[in-house]
Amino acid sequence: MLDVNIIRSEPDKIRAMLLNRNKDTEILDRFLEADSEWRLLTNENNELRKVRNEVSAKIAKMQKGSDKEDKIDEMRGIGDKIKSNDARMSELEEVRNECVLNIPNIPHSSVPIGKDSSENVVVSEWGQKRKFDFKPKEHWEIGEDLDIIDFERGTKVAGSGFYCLKGDGARLERALINYFLDVHRKQGYKEVFPPVVVNRAAVTGTGQYPNLKDDMYYMEKDDLYLNPTAEVPLTNMLQDEILAKEDLPILFTAYLPSFRREVGKHADTRGIIRVHEFNKVEMVRFVLPETSYDVLEELRGNAEELIRGLGLPYRVLLLCTGDMSFSCSKCYDLEIFAPAKEAWLEASSCSNFTDFQARRTRIKYRPEPHLKSEFVHTLNGSGLALPRTMVAILENYQNEDGTVTIPEVLRPYMGGQETIGN
Repeated sequence: MLDVNIIRSEPDKIRAMLLNRNKDTEILDRFLEADSEWRLLTNENNELRKVRNEVSAKIAKMQKGSDKEDKIDEMRGIGDKIKSNDARMSELEEVRNECVLNIPNIPHSSVPIGKDSSENVVVSEWGQKRKFDFKPKEHWEIGEDLDIIDFERGTKVAGSGFYCLKGDGARLERALINYFLDVHRKQGYKEVFPPVVVNRAAVTGTGQYPNLKDDMYYMEKDDLYLNPTAEVPLTNMLQDEILAKEDLPILFTAYLPSFRREVGKHADTRGIIRVHEFNKVEMVRFVLPETSYDVLEELRGNAEELIRGLGLPYRVLLLCTGDMSFSCSKCYDLEIFAPAKEAWLEASSCSNFTDFQARRTRIKYRPEPHLKSEFVHTLNGSGLALPRTMVAILENYQNEDGTVTIPEVLRPYMGGQETIGN
């Protein structure tokens, strides 16, 4: 969340930011109104307490009589007023907190202003799009023809938006996960296997709650959520901690199945591009504030290394203000090309959250032992999302005879196997 003092002192800046992010400015107006009244009551109570303390000291020295009783009654009235103000301030505090939790992060000055994804900026492209001398199949056709993706039985088990991987499809998925984790380990990340379920404090801390609460799977009986991304448990592992400066940077990576209720919002629901459950490897970094934008470039490079290793053509987008996620200040999307679909598919999103998540999770560091603690900066990146990577591999590496060539970097994880199929 943002520093309350910034919202209070720079409302015009926050209003412009909300408009650039396609957000309603009513949330800012509510905050300013509640905050103004809260500050007035705070000042009034401070003055009332000062008067009460001064008069109470005098009452203690007064002789019994009507004057003393009048002063005591007067102090009772002041006490009642203080209680009434405190009750109102508590209500206003709830309004302020709700507003702050729903105000997104401030974009970095290098982020382009734009309304939606059509105004994102292509930063770079890598690799050559494959030219086929036969008509390429879509990934779901390949998966069904090779009997490595089973949509019917996935739906039978869990409903629409779920699927089963079988045989070499399951092995290919496992190979990708291991390949991603092994590369991240070499890049300096510590592998973690965190819980799949997370509590409300965790999803609030990383910004999914309340902003995306309807997109998450909620287990009402236990007041827990299925994680929407491993970013949530990884970031919250350090919740409420004060780190030493020499502890930073901290780099975590994790594989988890993740869950989102997003299928119904999109027209393109065929295949495995948009599903309710998906595997993903995540990278999370905790860094010194002055380094975070340089680290974002490193993080992006970590994700790009994976795609290049797979030999897949991709492009890098710098997201505009209207397309960035709620919590980030700057974000790159890495999109892999799917030739049969003739579409770019997001396989990684690399974001700098500055101190936005750290304020919500109360993760700090102490610059020096004798100095006041400050908030760290957090970053995260997908390294990578599995379904769309699988789509790109099947479509880019398909052969005319119906088989699929396994990318060379994955073959050691599949016992040296070179193709899927006949």
